Amino acid sequence: DYPPSEQKRERLMTEIASGQITRIEDIIEGLAETDYIASRQIATAILLAQNLEKPVLVEGSAGVGKTELALATAKMLNIPLIRIQCYEGLDESKALYEWKYGKQLLYTQVLKDKIGDVLQEADDLDTAMSRLHGFTDMFFSEQFLEPRPLLKALQADNGAVLLIDEIDKANEEFEAFLLEILSAFQVTIPEIGTIKASTPPTVFLTSNNTRDIGDALKRRCLHLYIPLPEAKLEEKIIITRVPDIDERLCRQLVHFVQALRDRDLK
Repeated sequence: DYPPSEQKRERLMTEIASGQITRIEDIIEGLAETDYIASRQIATAILLAQNLEKPVLVEGSAGVGKTELALATAKMLNIPLIRIQCYEGLDESKALYEWKYGKQLLYTQVLKDKIGDVLQEADDLDTAMSRLHGFTDMFFSEQFLEPRPLLKALQADNGAVLLIDEIDKANEEFEAFLLEILSAFQVTIPEIGTIKASTPPTVFLTSNNTRDIGDALKRRCLHLYIPLPEAKLEEKIIITRVPDIDERLCRQLVHFVQALRDRDLK
């Protein structure tokens, strides 16, 4: 009952979910339906990432379509896109989780009002402390946890596309923090324990090469370099995005931009 494009997408999602996708052409066609023109190298990287359950580190100049690749993949697979924009000073409280302090304070007030009932019939100090300990442990349980992008991606029931954008803008400490997530799709929260993804997310990390990425992170990723497009590919991209454009104008635009790239400009 599906139109052809929906039928292809449905088949592709089923193959990816079962880990049995084998056709690069299906990925190219699926991305084309989202108006993303993918080369065989790009489609191959996605194919390997899905079958090997490994993140993809996407490098290339600004504007070549690194971020757009993650957006198009999420649209093709019909799963949520969860994005985290990296910057200097980014830490786990912004990327992974933080505690709901307001809710904890409210719970503290409730406990304070009920402290008499809690300690009623406690015969000795050890019994009283044991009862209080049972209540205070709740302050750092999942009901007080506020998930941020990384944890949301791990908790997505049907999978998600996790985009860690411009990883080269984050510091080395944040890179080290990512290693557990990128290698095992899990994270350890000291107060709760280890949370593992039931469905591993499809992870893209992008870099504009403003600094070198650490070897430990690189070893956990597949590498994809997207070069600046050649003239024919650039014409195809423009026609895809602006289908009513005059062909002569399209060629002139591409020729102009290609000529600019040959100049020593920054």
